[in-house]
Amino acid sequence: MVSVGTWCRYVAHKFAYSLSIGWKSYKVGQITETQVGDVVWKNLFQGKLTYLHWNKGQQMAPTIVEDGTVLVRKLPTVDPMSVFIGDVVVLKDPESPEDYLVRRLAAIEGYEMASNDEKDEPFVLEKDQCWVLADNESLKPKEARDSRTFGPLPMTDIVGRAIYSLRTAVDHCPVQNSRHGMHYDSPVLAVELDVAEMARSTKR
Repeated sequence: MVSVGTWCRYVAHKFAYSLSIGWKSYKVGQITETQVGDVVWKNLFQGKLTYLHWNKGQQMAPTIVEDGTVLVRKLPTVDPMSVFIGDVVVLKDPESPEDYLVRRLAAIEGYEMASNDEKDEPFVLEKDQCWVLADNESLKPKEARDSRTFGPLPMTDIVGRAIYSLRTAVDHCPVQNSRHGMHYDSPVLAVELDVAEMARSTKR
């Protein structure tokens, strides 16, 4: 049973998301000024704040297994106030833009990055850059396919935050994100999580 307070927080998140989508669509010329209100109301009453993603590879094990199903919180705009160090994010694959990777956010703009190799000079992540890592520590950097391989990425490549992981119908749990991220997503998880639907989708 979802409490009234949780529902209020959820509706507030949904309204903010709907406004963001409407404004973003207007700015890029997809809709006219008079259509903004229609887009906002449509997303508010018919849209969802989450979608299902099917994970490929063992890079995020044991957090997310290969072929596991992940519930992802949509993030229409991404900045240091909406994603946080420690969050598991879904982002565009820099080597194949039509595909998506799931990795953990390890650093954002302003962080100094140092290598274990003394030959590599330290550097600072520039504005709107981020550094992502795989959770699976048993993999070599090339196998992990994270920022150790392809370097810093633009934060605009992030499209969502993984908030729930289903391995099997009886093995599932929330994804351990940053404290801020988990608090921010808790009303969305309370309202939109449907484990049965995730299990059905996994069987397909």
